[in-house]
Amino acid sequence: MGIELGMITIDCADPRGLAAFWTKALGVEVDQDYDGEFLILRPAVGSAPVFAFQRVPEERAGKNRVHMDFGTDDMEKEVERLIGLGATKLDVHEMPGMTWTVLADPVGNEFCVATHQG
Repeated sequence: MGIELGMITIDCADPRGLAAFWTKALGVEVDQDYDGEFLILRPAVGSAPVFAFQRVPEERAGKNRVHMDFGTDDMEKEVERLIGLGATKLDVHEMPGMTWTVLADPVGNEFCVATHQG
C-alpha cells in the first residue's frame, strides 16, 4: 500500500481571487466552489494535479516551503504571459544545462517555470 498525490491545496485569504489567476495561468476552470471558502480547479488532462484554494484567516508569512515547478517549450514567452496575468518575476537561476525563472502569484506564492528538459 502507498500514497498518491490527490490535490495541491493553497491556503489564501481570497480563494476566488487567487483561482482567477491560476485558472488563466493553467488554462483550466473552477470545477467546484464551496461558497468561496474552498475551490477546486478541474485539471486540463486526466493525470494533471488537481489544485484547490482554501480560505485561511492568517496572512502568509515568509517564503513558502513547498512550491510548484512548471515546464514549457518557451520559457521567456510563458514567463511574460504569466507576468501579464499578475505574476511577479523574482529571480532567474542558472546552472550547467538548466535555467529557471522564479515567479510569485498575485499573493506571493512562489513557483518556477523552466524549459522542458529532453
